[in-house]
Amino acid sequence: MATLHLLDATDLAHPGLEPFRTLRRQRDLERRAPFVAEGEAVVLRLLASPYPVTSLLTTPARLERLRAALDARTDTIDVFLAPDDDGVRRVSGFVSAPVKAFGHVPRPPTLDNLLRDAPRPRLLVALDGLASAENVGVVVRNAAGLGAHGLVVGATSCSPFLTRAIRTSMGTVFRTPVVEPVDLVAALGRLRAAGVTCVAAHPAPTARPVETVDLRGDVCVVLGAEGDGISREVLAACDVAAALPMASDVDSLNVGSASAAMLYEVGRQRRAARP
Repeated sequence: MATLHLLDATDLAHPGLEPFRTLRRQRDLERRAPFVAEGEAVVLRLLASPYPVTSLLTTPARLERLRAALDARTDTIDVFLAPDDDGVRRVSGFVSAPVKAFGHVPRPPTLDNLLRDAPRPRLLVALDGLASAENVGVVVRNAAGLGAHGLVVGATSCSPFLTRAIRTSMGTVFRTPVVEPVDLVAALGRLRAAGVTCVAAHPAPTARPVETVDLRGDVCVVLGAEGDGISREVLAACDVAAALPMASDVDSLNVGSASAAMLYEVGRQRRAARP
């Protein structure tokens, strides 16, 4: 059972409340081990994970809804209690989710860890230059829902542990191994050397239709930036470029939608190959 230290959230000068104010300054949390998760469903997924949790900000009534999850943990957590949702807003600046948790990323896996631990056939997702935390969160949720075994985040992409990304992923990032930040060109080279086919989701005339690419073996689906797509260097580091079939007057999909379609095709091919 977790040890809870109950504290008064109306003392706005308390240093323990500072992490929750970084919700207004997203860059303060980027590329740092700490993160803030918000929303009851997301916080419950965090509490069910092995990620360390330092503190919570919520109301007494909402705390009771977290009791079972807290009882299953063994850490010590500071719980800042506001009298109502408006009290939470006074701390963080808004009240879109009156349950918030401050946690830390434990020692992240390495690429070699990911290769060793992922079941075969492996399915990985790599991100190149994604700037939108919401898009990253959507990709993480799609990856978790469609059977990916891990995420490889290039140094030019925003972190999936930004608050907005965590929220959009609905907390699935807490059960998805994430290797970040990496030199993506070098990482793809390491994956290819380990027998992983790196498939660039690249809507160009020279790309092969995705259904013609063999995705039944170890695969890493590489997704590019919202505007410019996959960089030239990363594209050159992939084995093949694959495109989704599109109507003639539409050239591409949002990266979140594209990730879902690409990962579904991987699963479709693998299911069809089963005896």
